[in-house]
Amino acid sequence: MCATLLAMTDAIFDFPAAMAANAAARPDHPAVICGRDRLNWGAFVARAEKLAGTLADHGVKPGDSVASIALSSVDYAVLWAGVLRLRATIAPLAPSSTPDQIAAMVADSGAQFVFVDAPNRAEFGTVLAGKTLVDLDRLNSFIDPTAQPPALAPLDPAAGFNIIYSSGTTGTPKGIVQSCSMRSLHITGGRRIGYGPECVTLCSTPLYSNTTLVSFIPTLAWGGTVVLMPKFDTARWLKEAETHRVTHAMLVPVQYRRLLADPGFDATDLSSIQMKFCTSAPFAAELKAEVLRRMPGGLIEFFGMTEGGVGFMLVAHEHPDKLHTVGQPQPGHEVRIIDEDGNDVPPGTPGEIVGRSPATMNGYKNRPDLTAKAYWIDAQGKEWLRTGDIGRLDEDGFLTLMDRAKDMIISGGFNIYPSDIEAVLLTLPDVVEAAVVGVASDAWGETPVAFVVAPGADPEALRTAANAKVGKTQRLAAVVLVDGLPRSHIGKVLKRELRDSFTGTVA
Repeated sequence: MCATLLAMTDAIFDFPAAMAANAAARPDHPAVICGRDRLNWGAFVARAEKLAGTLADHGVKPGDSVASIALSSVDYAVLWAGVLRLRATIAPLAPSSTPDQIAAMVADSGAQFVFVDAPNRAEFGTVLAGKTLVDLDRLNSFIDPTAQPPALAPLDPAAGFNIIYSSGTTGTPKGIVQSCSMRSLHITGGRRIGYGPECVTLCSTPLYSNTTLVSFIPTLAWGGTVVLMPKFDTARWLKEAETHRVTHAMLVPVQYRRLLADPGFDATDLSSIQMKFCTSAPFAAELKAEVLRRMPGGLIEFFGMTEGGVGFMLVAHEHPDKLHTVGQPQPGHEVRIIDEDGNDVPPGTPGEIVGRSPATMNGYKNRPDLTAKAYWIDAQGKEWLRTGDIGRLDEDGFLTLMDRAKDMIISGGFNIYPSDIEAVLLTLPDVVEAAVVGVASDAWGETPVAFVVAPGADPEALRTAANAKVGKTQRLAAVVLVDGLPRSHIGKVLKRELRDSFTGTVA
């Protein structure tokens, strides 16, 4: 039996206890690798415990928050383990945030200690005056080698495990409090899909993103090896995967696309890969098919929110006829598709996706008002988390994702789903990527405009070709050629930026 199974108590997985069990069982097995830096399990847990002891000596207690602003590194993984060893809560923040957002998020989290690497100290040090900044890339200067961690406090399933701040483009992102119970479900669910003591997981997205954490945390929980990349680069990813005989990888769609286009892809030995995962952005059926055809191992797509609620899973290698969907609800998850009046819609009809599951956030940090607005309450008084996404279920219970509700275009009273037009654009020669947004129109209220990556193409010819394949209400008013689509750190297209950048005129 895997030693970490001993960490299960009352069906809640005890992550810090699992770390100690892994170190005791296989102290010389690699735990975390990042470039030339690596720590085996014994050294990893010993360093995390010294950090925990040092933080405790500085007054950090169970339930306190500790913030971080850094690129991925071995010591960033140590920070996660050390903070959680104290039953404290870690709040990893995105370095892409503005100084004002960083200051507001740190204040919102309640963290007194903020761990930063050198670039982020230079960027945010001024706005964090009054907080204790610790240099993550010089952690030895902070850790007291004589410090001892306190006895492991009892596990509170409802306590905060981490706070993930949403990637808002304006204002202050909301702090999503994920509990120990919620993370436990991610860990035990991960065991069922292949994470275990022999897995080697390549994480090429940041440690402040839930996309990364749903792979990073189960790998460590079950005693495997995590390989971290501070920044994604296709050639480097291929080298890491081959060198470390990677078995599992989480990638966002744009990363898959770039890997498959790398000149060295077909010459790289990826035969060790057992399972690949994808989430966080629309994953085109054609790209899924190419990944299945050209990359070894299975492919699982996840769809859901950092907040939780209903989560969907598409086991793509088992359902090649469902690649246009994001799969079925995960075990123990409930879904409803409702109209604007809260009525269930029949299969095949688009509506808002709402869901329930045990894997749901505690709420938004310090924002009970926004937490309340996140839920829809049915006639029986049950709470369902609103996704803000539009989708439709087929007769087999597979979900086709249409669009974010806020991205739906209402033109002349008709609902237009940008994803339908984007799918048509992607069938045209030379079109690599496409995003459709609604812009203001005196005649229609809104009308669709496409931003397209298609080197050397004629935008008017693309518009004519696309309009010949869509309905009258879906016809594009304009096509704008761009060198690339603006994306968040996890690959989501920033449609607000595209909408704001449009300077043309439409009818």
